[in-house]
Amino acid sequence: MAFQKITEDDSLYTNLDSMSVHELLVDINNEDKKVAFAVEKEIPKIEQLVENIVKRMKRGGRIFYLGAGTSGRLGVLDASEIPPTYGMPNTLVIGLIAGGDTALRNPVEAAEDDMENGWQELTEHAVNANDTVIGIAASGATPYVIGVLRKAREQGILTASISCNPDSPIAAEADIAIEPITGPEFVTGSTRMKSGTAQKMILNMITTATMIQLGRVKGNRMINMQLTNHKLVDRGTRMLAKELGLSYEQAKRLLLLHGSVKKAMDAYL
Repeated sequence: MAFQKITEDDSLYTNLDSMSVHELLVDINNEDKKVAFAVEKEIPKIEQLVENIVKRMKRGGRIFYLGAGTSGRLGVLDASEIPPTYGMPNTLVIGLIAGGDTALRNPVEAAEDDMENGWQELTEHAVNANDTVIGIAASGATPYVIGVLRKAREQGILTASISCNPDSPIAAEADIAIEPITGPEFVTGSTRMKSGTAQKMILNMITTATMIQLGRVKGNRMINMQLTNHKLVDRGTRMLAKELGLSYEQAKRLLLLHGSVKKAMDAYL
């Protein structure tokens, strides 16, 4: 199939500027309902990716996300949530965005058109064959992502792509190509909407399933979360109280003594 940017096709809706707020919200929501079904079709590929990531991380490997614009920001966001949620070092899931940290808040002109910079950034992290490099691009044609996937694959590093167009250029450079086809955006070409939602869902699936497989969850509890605020201390306290049959105050003292739910449970048991 020839590459077609479905994400750039005309919206299925016209005269948006004449709609009421209610009409806008209902129609956006109707489009958003399509996203989960598009992601569902990609579960076999996501499963394949996670199984490979887990094997590599058990050998000391890492996950690298690379993207530009919205896609890059989503990768950085997912990576940044792993340490507080699962108590993992911030060196195990790393998000890189074209244009660097400045691009998280402000567009950096032409950064995404550089096919060499992504690989240079990876080499600064001493990327190796135990790692996994995941390129994220709604269009599937971002040069920054194409370049890094091509080079990583040449070096024998596992590569994956996440794009919302079928048979995209980044898919051609990836060992595992994940392609949730979400269709035209509500606002024509605005891939921060359905495409971005699909990418966020998939990133959540990748890291959540990986962390569970690596033993960072017990039952359905985040037993390794960092106790960085009162809410999380309260959550951890209630976990311990329920798991160990302690009073709230006993559980809280135990939790604060050991610094995490897992360490507290291991010490008590």
